[in-house]
Amino acid sequence: MAITAAAGLLCGCGSGDGSAASATPPSAVTTSAAAAASTPAPPQGSLAGKVIVIDPGHNGANASHPAIINKKVNVYNGYKPCNSTGTATNDNYAEHAFTWDVANRLAKDLRAKGAKVILTRKNDKGVGPCVDERAKIANRAHADASLAIHGDGAPASGHGFHVIEPAVIKGHNEKVVPKSDRLGLDIRNAFHQGTGIPYSSYLGKKGLDVRSDLGGLNVATVPAVFIECGNMRNAGDAAKMKSPAGRQRMADALAQGFVKFLS
Repeated sequence: MAITAAAGLLCGCGSGDGSAASATPPSAVTTSAAAAASTPAPPQGSLAGKVIVIDPGHNGANASHPAIINKKVNVYNGYKPCNSTGTATNDNYAEHAFTWDVANRLAKDLRAKGAKVILTRKNDKGVGPCVDERAKIANRAHADASLAIHGDGAPASGHGFHVIEPAVIKGHNEKVVPKSDRLGLDIRNAFHQGTGIPYSSYLGKKGLDVRSDLGGLNVATVPAVFIECGNMRNAGDAAKMKSPAGRQRMADALAQGFVKFLS
């Protein structure tokens, strides 16, 4: 932009009286070019300018702080525990570790596409934050979209993934629920196509469910959904979730869901 302005100044001054002396000195052009070169380029990519909040479910130290995570918080239609420990595979690969890994892989994908990404927790060694605060992080950021990543702990016979969308809470989220529904559909389609994981055999309908008992969805005033990426108690799902390659496929697929929703 600075080079263009300098060129325009050359033309404008030269057209005044045709005198070469009135033109901008070469040193000014050089200085302008150097300034332009030192100015950081704006974000590029299909998600440039978008704000996305990723919520890796649970946290690594939740289990050792029951007094904190069992404290009740207001979720608009009742009170829920601040947080929980999450589940694990039968050989003890913890949900909190799974969600942390997928969230960071997804964040890297989204940032490469130009998005500003905020994670609701800084590491996998802390406690919380509470479910209402996780939603408020996205609300305060005026996020264009928010996703909570989880793994389910259903009976081992059930398999597959599902996306959970918010129910309407009158006087609170009526305006954003339709956008959350569209986000849920785009995330579901992209995850199914990108991973090959089937829709849940035990919850929801064609990989979609609506719930009014999840604080992170109830409190949200921006488009927000949860995904249960698989059933960690099912051997087939667990194998995919324990695999670094499987987690990368999940992250890549989720990124495509955001691209579809935000395009």
